[in-house]
Amino acid sequence: MTERVVPGRADGLITVDAADALWVGLTAGGAVPTASGAFTRSPARARTGYVLLGSRVVATARVGGGRWGVAEREVRRAAAELNAVVMDRRDLVRVGPFRGAPVPVPEPEPELDEETPLRWRWRVAGELGEPGGPGCGTRHEDGRPCHLAGIDWRRLLVEHTADGTRRTWWLPRGVVRLLDAAEHAETRWLRAARTRETGTAVAEPPSRPRRAGDADGRRATSPEGPAASPRPYGKEFEGQLYSVLSRKPGIARKVAEWVCAVCGGEPAAVLDHCHEHGYVRAPVCQSCNTRERPDHLYANDVRVANRYTRLFHTDASDWLRHWHRCTGCRARTTLPLPHLAAWTAFIACRPLRPTHRAPRGREPCGTLRVSWTGSQNAPRSCLFTVTVDFCPAGEHRVLAQVPYREAAERFRGWLAETAPAVAAASGPDRLDGLPAQPRPVVVDPGGEGLGLF
Repeated sequence: MTERVVPGRADGLITVDAADALWVGLTAGGAVPTASGAFTRSPARARTGYVLLGSRVVATARVGGGRWGVAEREVRRAAAELNAVVMDRRDLVRVGPFRGAPVPVPEPEPELDEETPLRWRWRVAGELGEPGGPGCGTRHEDGRPCHLAGIDWRRLLVEHTADGTRRTWWLPRGVVRLLDAAEHAETRWLRAARTRETGTAVAEPPSRPRRAGDADGRRATSPEGPAASPRPYGKEFEGQLYSVLSRKPGIARKVAEWVCAVCGGEPAAVLDHCHEHGYVRAPVCQSCNTRERPDHLYANDVRVANRYTRLFHTDASDWLRHWHRCTGCRARTTLPLPHLAAWTAFIACRPLRPTHRAPRGREPCGTLRVSWTGSQNAPRSCLFTVTVDFCPAGEHRVLAQVPYREAAERFRGWLAETAPAVAAASGPDRLDGLPAQPRPVVVDPGGEGLGLF
């Protein structure tokens, strides 16, 4: 049934057209529906040396005559992995649109874990016509919709309509995690390929955004004259509720008068606030406002990626000071629940994370993920579970289960060592006027009632 390439030239390879048919045939009975053209239709990248099949990267090779081939055994392995996926079609995650926002685009200095041509959220948003999206730009030239890593995601899409006008789109949680795993696998493959080509490891991004100005620290001037310099933020909004302040006339224009309170290098664009307690933190730039949000947040878990190196290591003092501008977080000497969960996985459980041999020594196993049961409103019953995803050896290990109160105590001790000035300004003697109970964690992290950051 398969058209094979020239025997002896590339033993074990089949053409990409044959691989398309094999992929559909092997996965016909699986829980996740697959699409034809997994090797030959966009966003497949067979001519660049690889394709994504589910969460697996399958290498391709040129076999002469302008044809490309792929190992049949690798297609079968990817199909077997996909067929083993268990999916509950009722357990849904919202994938757009989010508060009328435009299609997400990469930041000027994207995190390494987000360097991937797949960008499945961007592609889904564009094809479904999200405002500002490329629309039909993500469709195949013959008008058929694109697949994603060989998955026919449109057969799984659920559309909800509120008030007969507003539409939201949802995918099963199992598929969302599968596509996240595909992006992660593609990122690792591309990084390894660049390392093989250059002979050097991919450099980490700088520890903080580049500051605008000359060598003397003075802001550059234009030919027409000196540019207006935003002033540093003090404590002008300390203790104020965002729900009240955001309704004042001219507040957006006033925010632009400050420089970002975190990086200090860009003009502020938004007024960041703690959604858990409701207090204003400070004006920040768009880049810092995005970086502060937990990576790949689901209903009750987060993936702990490279961005936390800045938040909890290289720029920890700046971020801890920023988070504790919230009166509630400062008084309780804690962080919002998703941030505390990420800190527990990234810092408190670091010694427990296994490592694997790599070309340049050993590297941490897979990617950390931390989930929780309960909420901060019932700390006795709230429990963090730290696990490892994307393990190179195929393992999925539970590293630790940490009660919320224990995690909070560990954080207080670490805060005193890492940022003594921030710790000294915190404490339980400043609880007057705070809400008796913080806002609960919302199920839909992308909805209008965003209550997690």
